[in-house]
Amino acid sequence: MSAVVVVGAGPVGLAAALGLRAHGLPVVVLEADPEGRVRPGSRALFVPRETLQLLDAMRPGLADEISAYGRTWHTRRTLYRGREVYSRTFPPPSGTPPFTSLRQVDTERFLLVACEEAGVEFVWDARVAGVRSSATGVVLTGEDGRTWAATHVIAADGARSAVRRELGIPLEGSRSNGFHVVVDVADIPGAELPLERVFHYEHPGVGGRSVMRVPFTGGFQLDLQCRDDDTEEAYGTEEAVRRWLPAVAGEGYEDRVLWVSTYRFLRKVAASFTDPHYRVLLAGEAAHLFPPFGARGMNSGIADAAAAAEAVATGTVEAVAECAAARRGAALFNSAAAGTALAHLRPERRIVRAKQRAAAALSPVLPWCGAWLEHAPYGPRNGSAASAGRKY
Repeated sequence: MSAVVVVGAGPVGLAAALGLRAHGLPVVVLEADPEGRVRPGSRALFVPRETLQLLDAMRPGLADEISAYGRTWHTRRTLYRGREVYSRTFPPPSGTPPFTSLRQVDTERFLLVACEEAGVEFVWDARVAGVRSSATGVVLTGEDGRTWAATHVIAADGARSAVRRELGIPLEGSRSNGFHVVVDVADIPGAELPLERVFHYEHPGVGGRSVMRVPFTGGFQLDLQCRDDDTEEAYGTEEAVRRWLPAVAGEGYEDRVLWVSTYRFLRKVAASFTDPHYRVLLAGEAAHLFPPFGARGMNSGIADAAAAAEAVATGTVEAVAECAAARRGAALFNSAAAGTALAHLRPERRIVRAKQRAAAALSPVLPWCGAWLEHAPYGPRNGSAASAGRKY
């Protein structure tokens, strides 16, 4: 039996491989990086129950392993210019938690072990340079001249996807001004911050820039929203982070920085999620790029992977075509939802900031105003993505 090839060994590619093995299909994963590569930074932190259930269907027990290692916080707080406008504490869940939080490097570690146990074959240092699809299959060519033949390909090779490029499929969408700084910080042993997620509008300690703090196992991540005229040298280098970090997290954390990165806002969706012969399916950042609001990136990618594995296992052109259309519909919804969140977080109209100020002022007497300030930065959850059967 010819194998299915997955391109990319990030969390989406690993999930796709695991999903294919759950359907009994032989799988080869091609990864451009060498085996044992060091993956810096956390990137995605938030793994919701929906994603845990998808992974558990691929490998029973995997959800328990991931959620046992990750952290689930029970308190959400929102502040506006130093004053609390929303706080809610939820009771500890029974069964699968509503989410767990861990660095992406740890999520990938669990997925890699699960793939190895499931019999997935890996080819490292395999950078794809050519893709040729036909009605009977796909041939991939590596930069070093090696070739791989497959019945189908799931391309999870990221934002600069070689597969998408070779198929001539464009990404369509927009790029916004400004940037955010993402910082992973290790806990101070014995002096850990409260286990809560905090969003702070216009934090006075960083000149009125908004900040979000999210716990993960062993530390927390800070996301600083910079202004359009800010420079990365002033806010986005490790040296700069060490200057402003104490005002946000407290003294001592400037020496606990694990990783610093900046990102800009791309809202782009591939013009098609498949090739003309319905032998290739794009997944994750090979198919779409979103701002990280609402944890739409990795989680929508894993939903892509699960759907792609099922379509390939079905083995029909119709199944692949339907999967591509459904996942593209979900991506378009998520892109629009991220745009709604972006318009709230980086308002171009004064009326939006005026509404935020008014809601903060009224929150002590009108709790729904504080709830709006809490939920608006993450965008809507329901819409055409439901056509794909899931939030993401």
